[in-house]
Amino acid sequence: MHSSAVFLIEFGAIILGLGLLGRFAGRFQFSPIPLYLLAGLAFGEGGLLPLGASEEFVAIGAEIGVILLLLMLGLEYTASDLVSNLKTQYPAGLVDAALNAVPGAVMALLLGWGPVAAVVLAGVTWISSSGVIAKVLGDLGRLGNRETPVILSILVLEDLSMAVYLPIVTALLAGAGLAAGSATLAIALGVAGLVLLLAVRYGRHISRFVSSDDPEKLLLVVLGLTLVVAGLAQQLQVSAAVGAFLVGIALSGEVAEGAHNLLAPLRDLFAAVFFVFFGLHTDPASIPPVLLPALALALVTACTKIATGYWAAKRAGVSVKGRWRAGGTLVARGEFSIVIAGLAVTAGIEPSLGPLATAYVLILVIVGPLTARYTEPLATRVTRWRTGRSAAAVPAAPEGGEAPAESAADADADADADAAAAADPAYDAVDGRDVLGRS
Repeated sequence: MHSSAVFLIEFGAIILGLGLLGRFAGRFQFSPIPLYLLAGLAFGEGGLLPLGASEEFVAIGAEIGVILLLLMLGLEYTASDLVSNLKTQYPAGLVDAALNAVPGAVMALLLGWGPVAAVVLAGVTWISSSGVIAKVLGDLGRLGNRETPVILSILVLEDLSMAVYLPIVTALLAGAGLAAGSATLAIALGVAGLVLLLAVRYGRHISRFVSSDDPEKLLLVVLGLTLVVAGLAQQLQVSAAVGAFLVGIALSGEVAEGAHNLLAPLRDLFAAVFFVFFGLHTDPASIPPVLLPALALALVTACTKIATGYWAAKRAGVSVKGRWRAGGTLVARGEFSIVIAGLAVTAGIEPSLGPLATAYVLILVIVGPLTARYTEPLATRVTRWRTGRSAAAVPAAPEGGEAPAESAADADADADADAAAAADPAYDAVDGRDVLGRS
């Protein structure tokens, strides 16, 4: 059969399969991401029916998917929002790095892989998946929630930190000297700073340049500009995702709204392709030997991510339910973790590092959408159960006597309402919801 015909059949089957899986997930009201990943695992290297002709196109589509996911995230916020959130949330970024990078480094040292592998695995466990989380927030309808700016601030801090981390890792893996490594780091930081400066200071001019009443022209200009900036950022050792996110930040007003409406279908298509591509490049046979260490690492770092999100949201005055949602949403790892592990595999640092990182990411990229959805309801049930037991243990007040002292749970709830009211005048302390009905 002609190669182009094989390509059309394979790629058409992928898109059709994604559509059916998405409908199945929608019927049971959960995110389709785990199904996309398992489908890729079944038809990838070592799977049931490996693909051939469409693999290169799927790889390009996957990269475009990550770029579009981050662009659409950027369109949700203005440059002033970004700067304000980064100023207020940088302590959360430091806590995030400490809680989530250390377990990876410790695991590598316990396995006897050495300091360079420890630095690599620390990055794998540190960085959440912006692509997966962006998709989950959209699927669950949480883009307007009070905790979402906190989540995005942590993700942006992580993505921007990659501008520092990736050059350092590259220099370590290559065995580069201090001068060469410092030059690479300086270039990466300069480029990231320049793009951020342009986005913050000249966003209006960029929006005016992009603006068009013709939807076709607007779509072509926004998409072309995003891909060019993302490509230049990646060429200069800065994440393409960071470049795409900052393009979205730079666009505002009617331009941002129009671009969002036009690009949403493209984002959904290519994002699904990205998750399939991730599964396609995971050999099922490489997972069992490293499954136990990967599971242990996944359990520990899922807990540390939840703790990070909870602490950051509490610091921002978000209600208890929002804190648990923030923590559960941050659990997923994905594209950055695979990129970091891929650098180490290419350099031949440690043969087992690649399979361990793959198993670890696969576990959390499947568990992540589930924790995003169920962490808050589960925590609420546990809290109610504990409160009920505490209330049962408190003796009733005698007739005419004083009422029992306020319980710790009630005091916490009052404090949460006070903090939310201070942070947002629209917050209704009576039922713990804002005027838009969000918890």
